[in-house]
Amino acid sequence: MRTAYSVQTVRAAERALMARLPEGALMQRAAAGLAAACADVLRRRGRVYGSRVVLLVGSGDNGGDALYAGARLARRGAGVRAVLTAPERAHEGGLAALLAAGGRIAEGADAWGGHIDLVVDGITGIGGRGGLRPGVAELVRAFAATGAPLLAVDLPSGVEADTGEVLGDAVRADATVTFGTYKPGLLIDPAAERAGALHLVDIGLGPELPDTPDLEVLQYADVAALLPVPGAESDKYRRGVVGVVAGSARYPGAAVLAVSGALRGGAGAVRYVGPGADAVIARHPETLVHPGPPSKAGRVQAWVVGPGLGDGTEAAEAVRDVLAAEVAVLVDADGLRLLDAGAVRARTAPTVLTPHAGEAAALLGVPREEVEAGRLAAVRELAARYRATVLLKGSTTLVAADEPGTPVRVNPTGTSWLATAGSGDVLSGLTGSLLAAGLAPRDAASAAAHLHGLAARHASDGSPVAAQDVAEAIPAAWRDVRA
Repeated sequence: MRTAYSVQTVRAAERALMARLPEGALMQRAAAGLAAACADVLRRRGRVYGSRVVLLVGSGDNGGDALYAGARLARRGAGVRAVLTAPERAHEGGLAALLAAGGRIAEGADAWGGHIDLVVDGITGIGGRGGLRPGVAELVRAFAATGAPLLAVDLPSGVEADTGEVLGDAVRADATVTFGTYKPGLLIDPAAERAGALHLVDIGLGPELPDTPDLEVLQYADVAALLPVPGAESDKYRRGVVGVVAGSARYPGAAVLAVSGALRGGAGAVRYVGPGADAVIARHPETLVHPGPPSKAGRVQAWVVGPGLGDGTEAAEAVRDVLAAEVAVLVDADGLRLLDAGAVRARTAPTVLTPHAGEAAALLGVPREEVEAGRLAAVRELAARYRATVLLKGSTTLVAADEPGTPVRVNPTGTSWLATAGSGDVLSGLTGSLLAAGLAPRDAASAAAHLHGLAARHASDGSPVAAQDVAEAIPAAWRDVRA
């Protein structure tokens, strides 16, 4: 499992570690890891010896890491030139080491006056706030225009380390070398999209970090440990029965897709309630159908309500009926517009809300752009306000629980091919099946998002994909994580 910690926590851990190490030892560890990563990039482009490297150096430790790494590269025969964005505040020890190793100080974008093999961003890192200053931003753009790969030190300069926000001009890196632990901004868009490939350097910080991180990213083994597997005594009811209230005369396909996700997700049985029964049975004859209301449909361990439901009186009544149930309930799509916040907060059984940015904005009463710019704050606020587990869909899907101190989970398997009509309906059904199987809401939402992303990759293989294709690829995703 990958974990990420806030800047405040990282700084405290660094202070505790530095108190036990010789002066400068921690920076040397970081510089050694950074230099090794730079050398890997240079070798892939030819060789280290004779290559041309530009360091963009700001003030403080981030610039010091870049300078000491540059000194190591210079001693290996690379030509290294440092462009100082704050000359009067450059790290003295790092600058002296670079000059002693044969590196030079340069000014402006014409540091080499020709071909460059690597640009290293050591401008601000995790200590920066707000976007880059205009002059520095112009310098970054000039070096980006050379086409040389750009490697960021700890975090692309100009992005917010704790939130993933981008509040102005910021570096767009091809790769980022971070130290000790991941930072939230490396994992959450829009900042994560600027970080490129991530490389974590172990500097011995682990023992100083608290047990509970700010963010978690599940890996295959973590998801595999969560997935339910039927035993010898299992029957369809023990495996979990999920109820699906979805679809309308206008959107009958939403019912089919939500049921598809639930069946492919391992539900022992699916009960469908709604006007799309004929379409559902035609595609999935094993589905149990009922005209409604949901409370009269039969026993379920979880409900999914909302996809394609419409906004009529019957739809609103169905949402109210489901929210009154004493089992786990997932609310998506139209259901989110029809739910009563007080009814959600009053529930004693688990509730999962699965909005995209526009729906989240409506629930919070803010512009969509505010949610997209500050995804971490939005998902935490939704979970707290509605006393629910919230899966915020988007370029990076986030899962937050209404439990103080519980890490937000970030899904690593998303793909832009999921930006297709109906894919959210499949995700709702898939999540509902895992809730019905007995997974805790946070685990069900996290595992479902992971499988959903993998299924889309299987289905697309780099080509356009439809939502039903994603549903049909869920078993392949399941096999991936359990392999």
